[in-house]
Amino acid sequence: MSYLIFVTIVWSFSFSLIAIYISGQVDTWFAVVIRVLLAFLTFIPFLRFGNICLKQMLLLMGVGACQLGIMYFFYYNSFQYISVPEVLLFTIFTPIYVTVIYDLLQGHRLRVNYLLTAVLAVIGAAIIRYDHINQDFIIGFLLVQGANIVFALGQAGYKRIMELYPLPQHQAFAWVYLGAVIVASLGWWLFGDSSKLPTTNIQWIVIVWLGVIASGLCYFLWNYGATKVDSGTLAIMNNVVIPSGILVNVIVSHQSIDWVRFLIGSAVIVLALKLHYKVKSNASKG
Repeated sequence: MSYLIFVTIVWSFSFSLIAIYISGQVDTWFAVVIRVLLAFLTFIPFLRFGNICLKQMLLLMGVGACQLGIMYFFYYNSFQYISVPEVLLFTIFTPIYVTVIYDLLQGHRLRVNYLLTAVLAVIGAAIIRYDHINQDFIIGFLLVQGANIVFALGQAGYKRIMELYPLPQHQAFAWVYLGAVIVASLGWWLFGDSSKLPTTNIQWIVIVWLGVIASGLCYFLWNYGATKVDSGTLAIMNNVVIPSGILVNVIVSHQSIDWVRFLIGSAVIVLALKLHYKVKSNASKG
């Protein structure tokens, strides 16, 4: 649990840094590819070929492709359409995705009750912006959900892979980051805009910090911590970053939000999450 708490504290600053210095100023794919490349270089000393089979290698690279490569594309672009507090709030759906995907990977059937709690959470999101739900809001919301789903897929997939194919995790994560680099590099090659590279020292410093610390160190610690807790605890910890991230954003950027509407919508979403865990608990007892 301590690993997850440490990472949550570090990640709470990432949202505001990306919104202020990266989003809309630096090409998304360039920011992603440099970030995951730095993470990979951090772990390249641990890359081993001798004690890993091809299937393990490909599965771990698939985790990196989802959890870092594809996720970052959705995540970075969402800041162009919605505010940091909204991006943070809409990550609250991740726990539902984590538990659903992990259950499916274990061979359990999909439960309709889980989907109903997700619908209730969507209603809560609508309350926050009920008076001006425009195209930008919808696009931003969907981008965050895309990020949530592939991030959850990566977490649940990594946890399941480690259960089925045990491997020293610092070695496993070198392959995870390699998968992310391949996907991000392909995205940069196909869709990158070379005219939107970093132009200031602070942008480069933020990208390096995100790559080496927030990604290289923290994603390893997060996934390592994920293997030490049950899927329910992992799902809950996905949401601890929300209040801390909002607090950092309010302090750093002095951004004001409609706290009454935000809190009402948040309460509905939290209710959806509580119902989800109640349903899951009752199902396990039955």
